Amino acid sequence: MSQGTSFYQYVQDYVDKAAANTKFPKGVIDQIKVCNAVYQVNFPVKINNEIQVIEAYRVQHSHHRLPTKGGIRFSEIVDQEEVMALASLMTYKCAIVDVPFGGAKGGVKINPKRYTVHQLERITRRYTFELIKKGFIGPALDVPAPDYGTGEREMSWIADTYIQFNSSAIDAWGCVTGKPVSQNGIRGRKEATGRGLCYGLMQVCSHADDMKAIGLTTGILNKRVIVQGFGNVGYYAASIMQENGATIIGIAEYEGGLYNPDGIDVEELKRYQKEHNTIRNYPNATFIERSNELMEYECDILIPAALENQITEENAPRIKARIVGEGANGPITPVASGILAEKGIMVIPDVYLNAGGVTVSYFEWLKNLSHVRFGRMESRFDAMQFSRLVDLIEKNTGVAVGPKERQLLTSGASELDLVRSGLEDTMVNAYESIREIYKRKKLDSLRTAAFVYALNKVGESYQELGVFP
Repeated sequence: MSQGTSFYQYVQDYVDKAAANTKFPKGVIDQIKVCNAVYQVNFPVKINNEIQVIEAYRVQHSHHRLPTKGGIRFSEIVDQEEVMALASLMTYKCAIVDVPFGGAKGGVKINPKRYTVHQLERITRRYTFELIKKGFIGPALDVPAPDYGTGEREMSWIADTYIQFNSSAIDAWGCVTGKPVSQNGIRGRKEATGRGLCYGLMQVCSHADDMKAIGLTTGILNKRVIVQGFGNVGYYAASIMQENGATIIGIAEYEGGLYNPDGIDVEELKRYQKEHNTIRNYPNATFIERSNELMEYECDILIPAALENQITEENAPRIKARIVGEGANGPITPVASGILAEKGIMVIPDVYLNAGGVTVSYFEWLKNLSHVRFGRMESRFDAMQFSRLVDLIEKNTGVAVGPKERQLLTSGASELDLVRSGLEDTMVNAYESIREIYKRKKLDSLRTAAFVYALNKVGESYQELGVFP
């Protein structure tokens, strides 16, 4: 069985396990599980004066809500089973954070590091054209986003290609999210998955009884954290955790890992990585040649934020973290999850914890449909109202506030402020709903509770649509 096939089966097994704790019959669960549309395409692109055939996919898992939503990854290990698994996870993820999308996912089977920027642009635009031809992209149909191997640049190429074929569509910019801010993107999208992960972990660590059960104090202040992966998700997760008082003692990347029990300066390391194109020889930490070994070091919180199947039955017995927060999709195999549970390690599932990206993608999509920047209508009005309130307090107390304090007290919310507030509210509420099901039903794991919560929402949507007579 291939890696992609096993990952897809893992997701199906999680659903089957959770289904026993819902009210829905087998037929409804079967409809929820199945991928509604799978598109495989092979298209030619001229690379260095030679024709190269590119294999690519787009999977729409669930049409209970439209549009469908999910990222596009560029990776050599992409295959149909992997994309189906990721699309399935997107359906449950969207349900958990209450955004009105069905799940989808895309993949292009290439290693982007082997192509020039111009070549990547040609591949991306041709892939987009193939999606347009078959109706697998559009603001009301299917809205892609960045994933492993893609980012703002690729999303801007996708948007531009779509608009060329739909120049009269007023909502065309909503065909894809994760775009640069200058191309109708939204502030806070790039950091969203990592920031959402931090908000989720902060909420997890706020429950004193849960923390006492695993031998930790509340809050993330001074928690020792190891992050596997220093790409978009891993970097922002590490940076924002550090901002909020955690100590980042380990960073693992594909070329090796870094360890410093006194803490690694995340921003300094990022600057070093950009300058040298590697984390090797970074002077302020010990280099670990086999980076996966870092996951076995003692810490309070371990964040696997790279690819799937990173913690398996082979290395799970050696994991010493008290909390494992899944930043990547499927980083822990089901057998490994059972081993971690037996060791008393608290696992925060990917289907909840890395949903910050799709949450802020939803905000970007709303912005594109409304054609107005968040905060534009009310920011100045709020600032004036706050200023009048400060004036009144100064008048009645006889005490004047300083210019910095006045600025802090009277400024209206910016787009970034609103995005971060909405993201935090979403992650807090979603976790509390999952935790409530976990406690009330006395389930074996937060993962099972998360899938129960998602299945209840998706199943109710299907019933409300009248799909099942």
